[in-house]
Amino acid sequence: MRRSDLGEFEEIVLLSVAALAPTAYSVLIAEELEMETGKSVSTGAVHAALQRLEQKGYLTSYLGEATAERGGRRKRLFSVTALGGRVLSDVRSVRNRLWERIAPPLRLEWS
Repeated sequence: MRRSDLGEFEEIVLLSVAALAPTAYSVLIAEELEMETGKSVSTGAVHAALQRLEQKGYLTSYLGEATAERGGRRKRLFSVTALGGRVLSDVRSVRNRLWERIAPPLRLEWS
């Protein structure tokens, strides 16, 4: 996998979909990202990232049932594909290998 295939924001959106499945939809994903990062996240940015991830084959989506809370509108629900799971696994492996190469004393000096 080329690292340019998955941007940082796309990575955390993809991770959020995996964590929230099977109920992952844009508003819930944005709320999850805000809670985890402490930063404001627009649903528009999440929508754009979801669309890119689906085009890359990392996600799949379908329309859920209509709900009264949404005035009878249906939510587009997302799930991670096998390819998306492999990409997440590859990214995690790269990050873990790099973290393991940092000497423990150095980590203590970062304050």
